[in-house]
Amino acid sequence: MKLKIKDGQTILFIGDSITDCGRRGAERPLGNGYVKLFSDMLTIREPQRKVHIINKGISGDDVTELQSRWTDDVLVHNPEWLAIKIGINDVHKTLRQNDAPIPPTVFRNAYNHILSRTKTALPKCEMLLIEPFYISVDEDKESFRKSVLDAIPEYIEVVREMSKKYKTRLVKTHEMFQALLKYHDSDVFCPEPVHPYLSGHMAIAENVYLTLSK
Repeated sequence: MKLKIKDGQTILFIGDSITDCGRRGAERPLGNGYVKLFSDMLTIREPQRKVHIINKGISGDDVTELQSRWTDDVLVHNPEWLAIKIGINDVHKTLRQNDAPIPPTVFRNAYNHILSRTKTALPKCEMLLIEPFYISVDEDKESFRKSVLDAIPEYIEVVREMSKKYKTRLVKTHEMFQALLKYHDSDVFCPEPVHPYLSGHMAIAENVYLTLSK
């Protein structure tokens, strides 16, 4: 199992807090989440490889905030590979009736815009879309967690639609965690449904590595 990324190439990861993981502070430059674990896997599995890894996650971001910084944080770096993980903040802002909600229609339009810009500016860039996820099995109709679980499939469907339209690789993160929750309590993977423990980040990193090796 070897990455398709060639020596000398750059892969840029962008997204929200799950990608950020302190990469702008004490844990710079890659953070202490799945991006760093991906880098560690590469070091151990293919020690001879020279791949440049960039983390541009920002905690709290939704897709429109990615859109606003796309030139500075993605296009100017001219990456050969790009991984995008966004969506859970969009769900939360919509359900909580935030001043700037991101319903699925807005999510679709903004996501389509950043991918279209990428294809135009970086036509040879290979892309990987990482679906939003929520690590919970709550079935209580009165709970906020259940409302997130009910809402997130529409956002996941948008990501799958974009992946098909732009012929990208895809990591089905929500399905992955839901499968794991059949055998383990959610506390194994996270303190709350959004931000994983190291075990949850390991699961994401492993699936990213596998997907980029196909």
